[in-house]
Formats: sequence, C-alpha cells, structure tokens
Amino acid sequence: MNILLELKHLKLFSMPARPVICKGLLIVIVLILLRAIVSPFLAIDSSEKKEFYESTAPDLLPRIRRDKFLEVPQIIWGLNNQKIAFARACLTARFLNRSLLMPSLSASLFYKEVDLLQPINFDKVFDFNKFNARCHGFVRLAQYSEVSNRTEPFKLQKGTGRRWTADRDLDQLQQLIGSNADDSEVIEIIGKNPFLWPDHWPVKDYAKIFDCLVLVPEIETEVVKVISKIREAGQRARHEAGSSHSKQRRDGSTNPPVPYVAVHMRIEKDWMIHCKKWEQRSKSHEICSSKEDIIHKVSQITDLRRPVVVYLAVADSLLEDDSITSGWRVGMVAYEKKKLGVTDIYDRQPYLIKSAIDFEVCSRADVFVGNSFSTFSNLVVLSRTERLYNLGKANSCGENIGLSSYAYNVMGDDGGPQRWMTDMSDTSLQRLSYGTNNVSCH
Repeated sequence: MNILLELKHLKLFSMPARPVICKGLLIVIVLILLRAIVSPFLAIDSSEKKEFYESTAPDLLPRIRRDKFLEVPQIIWGLNNQKIAFARACLTARFLNRSLLMPSLSASLFYKEVDLLQPINFDKVFDFNKFNARCHGFVRLAQYSEVSNRTEPFKLQKGTGRRWTADRDLDQLQQLIGSNADDSEVIEIIGKNPFLWPDHWPVKDYAKIFDCLVLVPEIETEVVKVISKIREAGQRARHEAGSSHSKQRRDGSTNPPVPYVAVHMRIEKDWMIHCKKWEQRSKSHEICSSKEDIIHKVSQITDLRRPVVVYLAVADSLLEDDSITSGWRVGMVAYEKKKLGVTDIYDRQPYLIKSAIDFEVCSRADVFVGNSFSTFSNLVVLSRTERLYNLGKANSCGENIGLSSYAYNVMGDDGGPQRWMTDMSDTSLQRLSYGTNNVSCH
C-alpha cells in the first residue's frame, strides 16, 4: 500500500505523453506485489497444504469443535448395521458439537461370540481424509492422537430395556450440553452397540453421512475389477446374440459400457426360516421370496434391452449351488462370483470387505432389485435415491430415469416388482433398519 501511495506523487502519472508506459509500469508493480503475497503458499508441498487447510477449518466452522471429542464402543455386526451405527455415532457427536474419535469396525461377523470379533480400523475400509472433506461442516472424524488427555473422560452409560425410550435418551444427550460433562475433553459412551441406540435423526442426515463414505483405493480397485468382469460378460452375451456392443456407431463414437442388473438374492435357508416366522408374526405375505418368484419378477423389468447380465449378490453359502444361475428367462444371463471368475478377489478379504465390494457393485448397477426387508437392499436403494435427488429427480414412477431400483418382494401395479425409492422425508431410519413393504417410486 505504501508503494502505491508513493506512486500517486510521482510526476509520471501526470505526463500525458506517456500514458501507455505509465499503465504498463503500474501493472508490473501490482504483479510484483501479488507474487510477494502468493509465493509463500506456492512453495508449500502437498502435506503442508493439507495441514494449512486443516488448521484454518476451525475459523470457518466454529460449530464442529476440534478440541472436544466423542468416543463410542466398537461397532459390530453386518456391514450395513455397522454403517448405520457409525452414522448414528457421527450424528450424536454433531448434536453434542464434538468431533467423533475414529471408531473401530469389525472385520468378522459374529453376533454372540464377542471375543471372536476381529477389530479393523475405520481408515482401513473408508478413506479418512475424503470423509472429512465430503462431510466438511456437517460432522468431523478425529484421530486419537488429537486428544491431549488434559481431563479424565466423562463416561456416559446408555440406558437399556423397554423403559429407556427415545425421549429419555434424547433428554440424556440434551442434559450433557452446557453441563460439567461438556468441560471434559472426551465423552466416552459405554454400553451397547450404537446400532441399538434410539434413533433421533432424519433419513436425509443419514444419507449425507453415507454419501461421505468412500472406500480406500485398495478396495475401490477390487470393486472396479468385479464391475469390469460383469460388463465384459454382458459384452460377450450381446456379441453371441449378434449385437456386438464393441462396434462403433456411424458417427464414429463408441457405445457406452454394457449395462447390468444387480439382484440381492435372499434365499438362504436361515433367512427363509427367519422371514417365514416374520410373515406369521406380521401377518404379511410380502417378505419372503423364492428363487422362482425372484426370477419371475426380475424378468418383467423392461428398463434394459436384452440380452443383459444379471449379477446375483448372494451369500457365500449359495456359491456351491449351481442352480441359482439356471432357470432365468431368455435374454437374462445370470452370474454369481464363482461363474464370473472373481472368487479370488473375495476369498482374500475378510467378511466386511467382501460385503463392501458387493454393496458398491449393487449400488452402481444400472438396475438394482432387492428385498425391502433387507438392510443391505435398503441402504443400496438409499444410496441410489440420494444420487437421483442430487440430479433433481425425486420421482421414478412410470419412466426409466436411470438408476432404477425395485423390490422383488412387493408387487407393483403392473404385476412386476414394485419400483422403489427411499422416502427422504422420513423422520427416522426405522423402516430402513428393520424393513417395510410400504415402498413406492417417489
């Protein structure tokens, strides 16, 4: 600024014979000043840039406190139950205006043998930095190394039993705000798995958390391999049917990738026993579906031209049953992991990673068909609905808008499977966590 003020007193500015030179000199001086201001930042390497932007975040986001933390128990059970538990922990931390200490997930699937659980760090499955970048300003994950241990953790015992209602639980959380507990650097919630905590948050908040979950590159690579194998199978099927997909169009451009259908097939013996009892208790006949029912419903979907590959996301126990890929209608070529030749990709992974790969394969399918009483299917449809909402599409009734989803256990108006979008206005995740046959296309 002093330089510019001194320039005002120079006779140079009052000499009409040299206006071009004056302007040029002024531009050069301004550029020198800008370089002096900007150059220190250009010299910062990538790791330093990351620290710089991280360090400025508190000023931009005073709501998300970086010096106060919430700690939760190890997150357990199936992949999607763990995702719900993680999101619930994030939203609880947001409510308390705290960062969530990165929780431990469970790589294995055990419901009762807690001592057999294999803990796995969150950042071994999901990208820690991308999560914080995508959820910037909404929630924040923190590393344990950020805790200074200036104060003893405040231990909060979650209530249990039927008397511990959602209202009592919310009241407990509200009492923490502004109390002596709020002075503690860490509030540690002890007791039951966060999946079992009472739910206080709307579906759209959960959807935002799930949208921030990005697989680490090592797992993403495996997802891409499986999807490539599925599309290659579709290309072969079309080539054999005389409609080679690899041919160029008349304008010289190549066709887009071969589309595929993903079906989350719940026909395992233990599932069928469980869902039959469920139907008896609820007096509903739209929970269980046999293999034949599923094939019939899927064959009535007309979103994609045939032949088309149908990828079957099934439990490992069904991979030895060759019959699950037989009996499909003409033009529907069914594949599961073994027939597709990708069992090696899955076999070297623990349960949690296997499920994460299958989830992404289903979520990215051109058409998805699942069971509305399955948490896996519900979260796949939630993911796809969120993407449609982001594209400005809040209704899939009567038209093919892409990313179509269907519930094969619920009959639609046309006799086929019911078109399915998540109700983003729902005030809790109850129906997604435990299932419902009340599904629609908007």
